[in-house]
Amino acid sequence: MNPAPTRRRAFSLVEVLAAVSIIGIIAFLAIPNIVAIKQDSERNLAISRAEAVNMAIVSYIQANGKSNVAPGWASLNHQQRYTLLIPYLSFAPAQLTDFIPKGYSATLPPDLNALAKCVLIDSSTSTEIKY
Repeated sequence: MNPAPTRRRAFSLVEVLAAVSIIGIIAFLAIPNIVAIKQDSERNLAISRAEAVNMAIVSYIQANGKSNVAPGWASLNHQQRYTLLIPYLSFAPAQLTDFIPKGYSATLPPDLNALAKCVLIDSSTSTEIKY
């Protein structure tokens, strides 16, 4: 008498293809959300850094007196202005372009008498970000 054939347990090809297609659909739906989250986080970091620059400007004015710093501020370029603000920023690199995230640019106010905010620009669309 022949013993009953033993049946091996395994997934069929149809089951494997179904599982792979379900994983592919989930990935297809998730990837755009992941990209959007990354872009939002970079934008939020740029806004946060611009606000830090604004706070550094105010701290610089308070520490040195507005009448002392305002006259010479207009004659400086952006990097020289940023260099004056570095002691008032936490863990700031030496270059303004290194402080603001890639894809964004910041312009420091040209005049301290008006107490204007730092202008943040999205380089990909060349639009000013209101914050």
